[in-house]
Amino acid sequence: QHLMDELESAHTHAQSLVHDSNKAIALIQEGIHIHANPEYLQLFGIKNEEDIVGLPLLDLLQPKDLNDFKLRFKKITQGQFDLGRLEVTTLNDHVSIPNPLKIEFLPATDEDALQITIDIETSEPGNITSVATEKSIQKPNIYQQINRTITKQPSHINALVLFSLAAFPENIFETNWVTSKNYFSQIKEFLKEQTHVPLFKVSPGIVTGLFQAESQAKLESKLIGLSSLTKPQLLTVNQSSYPLNLRIGYVILDGEIRDESHFEQFVSSAYNTALPQNAPTAELELKTHLDIPTLELHHPEMKPSNSLPESSLIKALEQSLDRGEIHLKYQQLYDKQDANLYTYEVTSGFIFENSWKDLSSLRELAEDPELSIKLDRWILVESCKQLHNFITQYPEAKLIVNLNKEVLFHDRTFPEFISKLITIVRSKLTHPLILQFSEEDLTQNISDAQKHITQLRQFGAEVSLRDFGNSIYSESALRQLDINGLTLHHTLTTMLNTEQSTQELQEKIKIFHEIKPVEIMLRELNDMTLFANAWNVDARFIQGDYFQKKLDHLIDVQDQ
Repeated sequence: QHLMDELESAHTHAQSLVHDSNKAIALIQEGIHIHANPEYLQLFGIKNEEDIVGLPLLDLLQPKDLNDFKLRFKKITQGQFDLGRLEVTTLNDHVSIPNPLKIEFLPATDEDALQITIDIETSEPGNITSVATEKSIQKPNIYQQINRTITKQPSHINALVLFSLAAFPENIFETNWVTSKNYFSQIKEFLKEQTHVPLFKVSPGIVTGLFQAESQAKLESKLIGLSSLTKPQLLTVNQSSYPLNLRIGYVILDGEIRDESHFEQFVSSAYNTALPQNAPTAELELKTHLDIPTLELHHPEMKPSNSLPESSLIKALEQSLDRGEIHLKYQQLYDKQDANLYTYEVTSGFIFENSWKDLSSLRELAEDPELSIKLDRWILVESCKQLHNFITQYPEAKLIVNLNKEVLFHDRTFPEFISKLITIVRSKLTHPLILQFSEEDLTQNISDAQKHITQLRQFGAEVSLRDFGNSIYSESALRQLDINGLTLHHTLTTMLNTEQSTQELQEKIKIFHEIKPVEIMLRELNDMTLFANAWNVDARFIQGDYFQKKLDHLIDVQDQ
């Protein structure tokens, strides 16, 4: 599948290069035309594509040196594309540019098909002939690519989702041309990473994706999940970050796209149709549980700091929270036992001064416990909305949600809050939520931590420790805390780089298992070496960019 995707991408890239270079293009199968773009048609004086389909290449090209062309063409069809670039003198009087024609044959993605491209610019200065039309600038063959994709991947229901820029970042135009160009190309790469569906460039800044499902309910579930991509994003271009704001709409495809005009109708409809939302009842129920019990927060030693850098960051965080622009990132775990395939870790962050701030490592939050609790409740509500929607596709999905210590130690109604969330999610699992806290945060007050964890477990949550195993207190904490799982510290992950240290890590994990039979996760396995060596230690769950990157919504990477 990856090879086919790359081949499709290379073919699309080749077509883009051809188009941008002002060339006519056609597809040839067994010497017969099966498709041609407007430039190709106009070059030979043909009005409609239907008139060229089925027409032999020789009848149209009419090469002066017929035998030489036939011999070369035969070798090209046998795969000798080093012979594919040539000049041909044509006897066809309808050709609109002077002889000789500059021709190149390229392989095409269709079986036994060739792509012929003809340069339609004259070499005379000041006499450049271009027959590009407005439609050809917008890649007129996209609808055929979409039809072909649906034929290859038939589905009960199909939808086109249109991703367009809601606003242009002004500073991108203050840089050089290469940066501006790369910004637009990065948009498609960002969407490819986030969606794992076939994507098609409509025009600069506008991309459409093909979403497929076996039922209306599952398609709606996929579309609802895309709403998170409308939050302000960051694109990294040439080591600098630039804002990305997307407008997303969709349209259901009721059959094959007939032609360019029909495709434009679909695009127009998608542009004006907002994504579906979660059922209003679920939204309302979830929103009612965001009230913060301020009576529990009178801790004089935890007054907010007055230092300027911290207060400006905290103020920006509050504003981002009020606007609902906190980003939740979901990363799928790989279960070596192939039993829990749809477990996702939730991390969070926000954009501050054009850079990413990870909220699980934001120490300033400890100085404002009320904001910390409000933030963690918001994260739980929003991630549960995603889970409530996602179980339509995958009923066994569950979340590991990373939280800060304040919500555990200083929010007395937190266990009841969790119980209500689990009820509203309506999962068929008994424990769809795993709450994950920092080992360091809990070992600072381990007796209170144990009391609160016991309450959470009574109300239906499971509890896990993150950044575990790198301190002298780790084994003691594991003995004392009633937890279900461990996510190991990143320094332990790096031990997978060599065979010797991998064995040392296995010895550590063996000790952890002897203390308590917990599920262990290794994360940040971002390359092949780390991911492969993780199979040599007794950590059941493994996770990292090599398997699936952190994404803004829930998808199953194994289903793509």
